[in-house]
Amino acid sequence: MARVSDQPNRPARPDEPDLRRRLLEVAADVLAEEGPSALTARRLTREAGTSTMAVYTHFGGMPALVREIVADGFDRLHARVDAVPVTEDPLADLTAMAGAYRAHALAHPHLYAVMFGATTLGGYRLTHEEQQVGMAAFGQLVAGVRRAMDAAVLRPADPASVAAQLWTALHGYTMLEQSGFHRVVEDPEGELLQPLVANLVAGLLAAPGVPGVPGSVRDSVRVPDPGPGPGPG
Repeated sequence: MARVSDQPNRPARPDEPDLRRRLLEVAADVLAEEGPSALTARRLTREAGTSTMAVYTHFGGMPALVREIVADGFDRLHARVDAVPVTEDPLADLTAMAGAYRAHALAHPHLYAVMFGATTLGGYRLTHEEQQVGMAAFGQLVAGVRRAMDAAVLRPADPASVAAQLWTALHGYTMLEQSGFHRVVEDPEGELLQPLVANLVAGLLAAPGVPGVPGSVRDSVRVPDPGPGPGPG
């Protein structure tokens, strides 16, 4: 983590060209390690070894700085879901995408909360334009649903509507798990997430002739935890 102790003894000038990148890195680190309440302009610039003027010089204020952190968070979420390999089983691919989404959110809980407006940070508020950027991961889910419908393993319907149902359930599950409410069971993934995805995909959405709960759905939900992934958050 690029804390002030790692920086040169000479205070950084607000207009130094590398300072913008350093401020973003330090801000992301403080958010990841201590949460939104710890990330203030004064704390950030102290850790970066500069003055608060640097935040205004490079970003115009804390909200714009947080906006860049959020944009990077959406980019990394999109990349995490996009990295799920495409197989011959579209239902397994859908549940693997859900697993990748969950793993990313749990690896970056504070950033995830800011990205989806569950908490505030530095006066930042999610704009409509940024919501559209965040829809990239949803677009991947829509494409996965459409592929399953084309393969006749999901009933014909509006892919966006079906994907929205899946995303709503997945986001709600993830927020509850992050908050610790799933501690009522010993194995949240196996006892809650796995049946949730299986019931939605196989019970509510599966096409006639697709057996109850496909084994591919059960197996693909329990993806290995890939760890924190690249970058802070």
